[in-house]
Amino acid sequence: MHIPDGYLGPYTYIAFWIIMFPIWYYAGKRLSAELKSRQVPLLALAAAFTFVIMMFNIPIPGGSTGHAVGGAIIGIVLGPWAAVIAITVALVLQAMVFGDGGITAIAANCFNMAVVIPFVAFYSYHLISNGTVITSRRRVIAAALAGWASLTIAAAVTAFEFGIQPILHHSAEGVPLYMPYSLGVTLPAMILEHAFGFSILEALITAMIFSYIQRTDPSLFYGERSLARENKRKKTAST
Repeated sequence: MHIPDGYLGPYTYIAFWIIMFPIWYYAGKRLSAELKSRQVPLLALAAAFTFVIMMFNIPIPGGSTGHAVGGAIIGIVLGPWAAVIAITVALVLQAMVFGDGGITAIAANCFNMAVVIPFVAFYSYHLISNGTVITSRRRVIAAALAGWASLTIAAAVTAFEFGIQPILHHSAEGVPLYMPYSLGVTLPAMILEHAFGFSILEALITAMIFSYIQRTDPSLFYGERSLARENKRKKTAST
C-alpha cells in the first residue's frame, strides 16, 4: 500500500501534507496527555511491530504493494491517536532509510495507514462489540472484523488517490503525467487483492494479538482505560 514518488501529482501530495500536519500535532498533544508510563514501552513496541510487518511487501498491479499493517490492533489497544504516532514513525523510517514509499508521498501514506486504519478499526471494533464484557468472545470477532474492514477501506482510499491522478494531472493531449491508471483499474486492483488476501491476514493478526491481551491483561485496552477513568470520575462526583 506504500505509494512511491512520482505516482501522486503535487495537487494531491501537497494537500495531504496540509492535512497531516495538524493531525500529527493534535495526536502528539493527545498522546502526551493520555499515555501513561506503563504504555510507553507498548508504543515503542507498536512502532517496531508495524515497521517489521509492513516490510513484507507483495507487488500489486498498478504500481503499489500489498501487505498487512498491524494498525488495527494498535488502534484498538493504544487508541487511534497513539496509533497515528506509532505508524507514522514506522512509515517515515521506511521511506527515509529503506526507500519503501516515496518522500513526497509520506503524508499520503501516513493518512492511508496511520489515520484511516486505526480510526476505522477502533470505531468498528467498539460498534460491533458494544455492550459486551471485555472477556467476551464477541470482542475477538469484533477485533478481527475491524482489522479486515480497516485495511480494505484504506486500500480503497489509496486506490481512489491513484485513480484520480489522470483527471488532475495530464498533458494538453490528455496523457497522464503521474499515475496512468483510472479508477476502473486502481479500485479493483487494490480492493480485491486486499479484501480477499491482505485484509484477511490483518484480521487474523488482530484477532490473535487481541485474544492474547484479552487473556493476560485486558486493562491495556484503550477503551477500557477510558471507561475506568470515566466511571471513577462519576463515582467521585456522586460522593
